[in-house]
Amino acid sequence: MAAQANIANHADTDGHFRRKPSQFRAWISDDPQAEFPAEKGRYFLYLNLGCPWAHRTNIVHKLKGLEDVIQVVVMGCILTSEGWLYDSSPGSEPHDPLYGFTKHSQLYFKADPNYTGRYTVPALWDRKRETIVNNESSEIIRMLYTAFDRFVDPPLRENAKPLLPADKRAEIDVMNEWVYNKINNGVYKCGFATAQDAYDANIKSLFEGLDDVEAHLASTRLATSPMPFLFGDHITEADIRLYTTIVRFDVAYHTLFKCNLKMVRHDYPKLHDWLRRIYWDTSAETNAGAFRKTTDFKAIKEGYTHSLKQSVVPAGPVLEVLPLV
Repeated sequence: MAAQANIANHADTDGHFRRKPSQFRAWISDDPQAEFPAEKGRYFLYLNLGCPWAHRTNIVHKLKGLEDVIQVVVMGCILTSEGWLYDSSPGSEPHDPLYGFTKHSQLYFKADPNYTGRYTVPALWDRKRETIVNNESSEIIRMLYTAFDRFVDPPLRENAKPLLPADKRAEIDVMNEWVYNKINNGVYKCGFATAQDAYDANIKSLFEGLDDVEAHLASTRLATSPMPFLFGDHITEADIRLYTTIVRFDVAYHTLFKCNLKMVRHDYPKLHDWLRRIYWDTSAETNAGAFRKTTDFKAIKEGYTHSLKQSVVPAGPVLEVLPLV
């Protein structure tokens, strides 16, 4: 078993947070001859309910109706010096259901005894080959769009309800890039900064990104034909990737991560409407509420509090997501 650096230290020595690339990058395919062919019951999705990257995959898992195809394994939301643990907290399994592991790190070392990276979630596990297929959330969600479609109801298949429509893919890819750099990862570059200059270098970019999303949403809302989502009348990958940051913004990033120049609910009316519309939706568009059902504010607040080596969990705001008027 290889040694690992202190996983509780998020920033580099210069005070800047720099996310390390995921190391398992294989792909599940609907081709029966593929290295990792799509099969019902073969793959397990490991996550915790506090992590926004894991949250992406959990949302797509629910949107696609994959509950009987890929088993979800949930661990505790508090990052310890040993990584993520199965701690029997609300939502957490008491142990890994496949191997009885009590630490997520044990799964990584089963896949690769010489592994030296972080023990991250999400992780997509192949029970036949006993290895991690992929631990990069942006790739896992794209696998889930199509690879298992023959196992799900026809209305939930990509050709019926596309999350990555071909005619919008180029635009979505462009938005994903700047949303990731400025917003998804931008909150971490502020919250995990350990030097003032590192924080100052990223806080402005974060709110410029939020301003850009607000402007984009305003541009899609014509007086005669309002469009509820980032690219029109239906949810796409862009909505999923943005949601997991925005739903955490007022409840965690604004306070704990010092992202406090503005709040979504007070300062970004179009973005706030978009968030509430997605969160409270229980129609077929969200497969009966996939976004709300996968959002756990207790896990979010506790997880981020402990990630900063604090012990007092913020109480507010009340309500975490305001109701639609």
